[in-house]
Amino acid sequence: MSQKISREYLRLHGQNTSLVLELPAGEAPIWRYWGPRIRDEAPHGLRESRPLPSFMLDFDQPLTLAPSFGVGWFGQSALLAHRHGQAFAQSFTQCDVHWVVPAQTVRVVLTDAIAAIELTVHLSMDQSSDVLTLKSSLRNLGDSALDVQWLAAGTLMLPAQVQNVRSYAGQHTHEFLLQSDKLSRSLWRRESRRGRTSHDCFPGAVVTTEGTTETLGLVYGAHLAWSGNHQQTIEWLHDAQYQWQMGEWLAPGEGLLAAGATLQTPELVASCSLHGLNGLAANFHAELRTRLKWPGGQMRPRPVHLNTWEGFYFDVYPDKVKELATAAAAIGVERFVLDDGWFHGRHHDRAALGDWWPDESKFSQGLADLVSHVNNLGMEFGLWFEPEMINPDSDLYRAHPDWALQLAGRPLITARNQLVLDISRNEVSDYLFEKIDDLLKAQPIRYIKWDHNRDLTTAGLHDGSAGYRAQVLAVYTLFDRIRVAHPEVEIESCSGGGGRIDFGVLRYTHRVWTSDCIDALSRVPIQRGFLQFFPPEIMGAHVGCARAHTTGRTQSMAFRAAVALPGHLGVELDARILNQEDTAELKAWIQLYKNLRGRLHHGHVWQGAVEDGIVWQAHGDVNADGNASDVLLLVYRTLPTSHRYSPRLPLPMMDSQVNYRVRQLVPIGTVLPTDAHNTAPFFDALNTPDGVTMDGAWLQHAGLPLPRAQAESAFIVQLTRM
Repeated sequence: MSQKISREYLRLHGQNTSLVLELPAGEAPIWRYWGPRIRDEAPHGLRESRPLPSFMLDFDQPLTLAPSFGVGWFGQSALLAHRHGQAFAQSFTQCDVHWVVPAQTVRVVLTDAIAAIELTVHLSMDQSSDVLTLKSSLRNLGDSALDVQWLAAGTLMLPAQVQNVRSYAGQHTHEFLLQSDKLSRSLWRRESRRGRTSHDCFPGAVVTTEGTTETLGLVYGAHLAWSGNHQQTIEWLHDAQYQWQMGEWLAPGEGLLAAGATLQTPELVASCSLHGLNGLAANFHAELRTRLKWPGGQMRPRPVHLNTWEGFYFDVYPDKVKELATAAAAIGVERFVLDDGWFHGRHHDRAALGDWWPDESKFSQGLADLVSHVNNLGMEFGLWFEPEMINPDSDLYRAHPDWALQLAGRPLITARNQLVLDISRNEVSDYLFEKIDDLLKAQPIRYIKWDHNRDLTTAGLHDGSAGYRAQVLAVYTLFDRIRVAHPEVEIESCSGGGGRIDFGVLRYTHRVWTSDCIDALSRVPIQRGFLQFFPPEIMGAHVGCARAHTTGRTQSMAFRAAVALPGHLGVELDARILNQEDTAELKAWIQLYKNLRGRLHHGHVWQGAVEDGIVWQAHGDVNADGNASDVLLLVYRTLPTSHRYSPRLPLPMMDSQVNYRVRQLVPIGTVLPTDAHNTAPFFDALNTPDGVTMDGAWLQHAGLPLPRAQAESAFIVQLTRM
């Protein structure tokens, strides 16, 4: 008769997912499961269910919550540390589990008495969004310094059926460039050592299984909530499963812990879904929406935004800026943001960063008159800053050259003619706070665009130690200090566009500038990648000039506006010089955005593509069965058609049990350039008040007809449950 061995397990359950760890005595918890929701029954013990292979250690050592180095685990470890070259191995022999919220939030404390360390891993499963968060803290219990080279924020287990990893590379003006790699026995790793989230190495990825689509299939996703150096690794294990680790990439010395000191990791935010890429995106969107700290406690409708940068660049003088503000108000803009060029000595990008007071040659009486003019037009006023940077040609640098991050004996390396301030120094942080605080107290400024336009090099603190980590923590502290002093002010995170977009900086900010590229055709894939992790209401999306400044391409006003419409809509052009036709059209698009933003910025976002150069996204709510109720659908044609007839668009999220009224929101001739032969009565009927009635099952499986259209055009319809 077989003997049943009693085991203890740690379980976390979301609405649709479960996590199970086995708790053997005297060890770290063993990973047993993370995936779709399972029942709360005790599984068999792992070691009792798998025989040892030949030529192995006599004691089976599977993947744990915190795999360690040097005592039998040969994969990637969650910790690499030593004491002056000694005590380089770790093994946790005591595990204490402390429930914060039963079945939802737990703190696991692991102790290694020989290595004299204590590792605490926090795990929490949100029951509504199915998002799992992990973070780790390591305490030095010894009486000598502990040098930590690597500490994972968390270690995740992935099942054997995962096949591919989708990650995002890119560069300035070309962010969220999708990369797809097949998982194998080769190690998959991405690292960034640029000192910020970066354009070229987004700190997150999505892992898919066979047959995954936008709406179907088991998928896993994870993201490190951190705005600095980072690393993620996916490693094949010898039971055919994988481990996935993420954490901060530590520069030499940044993990040096004195006796009694603690190192805290950033948060690892992860989730899985049985509903493909869109299901995973919905989980991340729901999680981030709970994190955003809006003035007044809740998000108000995202105001239409005009930014002066591509309209004027540095040429900002009161009279012309007032004229632009007047033109902006006339087309429906609700927030006017004065970008770079307003402060002391700032006439180009070679000087003045750090001298944060109004330029006397431009604003001799300060900003009060301009702010008053903007407010009297019914708009809020916003202001651009780049507080973390300093130009060598500035009063601040001439007074305090030692305030820049630097390494003794090494030449200073500029980027965009600027250096980086060491804001971990109290006197530097105080200086920046005082300058920003003075301006916010003096005028009703309700918005800050906070920029960060370079990577970190020679990033040494005043004592010569590495300052990458300290810089990120210091900017978080400065953000928080400003938010406390001015809780009514919203902050935008910009970093040469999309160089600092992550869940960490969004603890303190309310909007991100998705990319410095406003070319609508380039923006389509950038925004699609963004929406895999982040909701549309924080996605800065502007209508730019007819000839895009970053690419030189020209698109119609309709296409530019249609691409910007689903994000946080803004305008970035000189509205004073628009002709009458463009002015009227842009004004109409702004009004359409105001009518739709309540739908665009709440609920679910679905994305998809069909052949022939067509991509789409839809916004709407879901019912108890997970089907869409009312939906706003935006279809973009990015390439010329290669088909005689336009393909139909299946919409798998529609409810097959009901009918929908389908109406086009803007007449075809206004929204998109159409084929001369596009005279099908169906599309004429879409433009009537009653629209067309369509069966939900037909929409789901057969699909919505699409008009013939030229490249760089859009088709926008509303589907209302009847």
